[in-house]
Amino acid sequence: MLKGIEHVGLSVSDIDRSIAFYCGLLGLKLARRLEFPSDSRIGEINGMPSSAAKIAHLESEKAMLELFEYVRPRGEPIPASFKQADNGYIHIGFTSSDTRADYARLRRSGVEFFSEPIELRPNVWVAYFRGPDGEVCELRQT
Repeated sequence: MLKGIEHVGLSVSDIDRSIAFYCGLLGLKLARRLEFPSDSRIGEINGMPSSAAKIAHLESEKAMLELFEYVRPRGEPIPASFKQADNGYIHIGFTSSDTRADYARLRRSGVEFFSEPIELRPNVWVAYFRGPDGEVCELRQT
């Protein structure tokens, strides 16, 4: 029986840059770093024989973000045409106790937002922003 969502995996181009972003700016905690060379069994798991990857597990209060930097094969950037309506995973959601304050702090750090925080429903504030590789993230205050 499944118990719930434990983690989400995110492929990144530079694991150190992404660790700095998600831990330094968003407050996640680095739990561990792993490396899987091309002779490991990771290729059997992911369907890419002889693949190699650097992995970091970043923990939050409720779940984990698992970063993958594929050394072989290298990943492709998110296409410029990608939009939230496209099929597949479209964003990572982060809870905030004060979306407007977090928005201001992250903007000062150079984070690109889609808009200022918007009250989607009464007392539910939401703002979307981009991570280091252009992945979409959400701040949500309820």
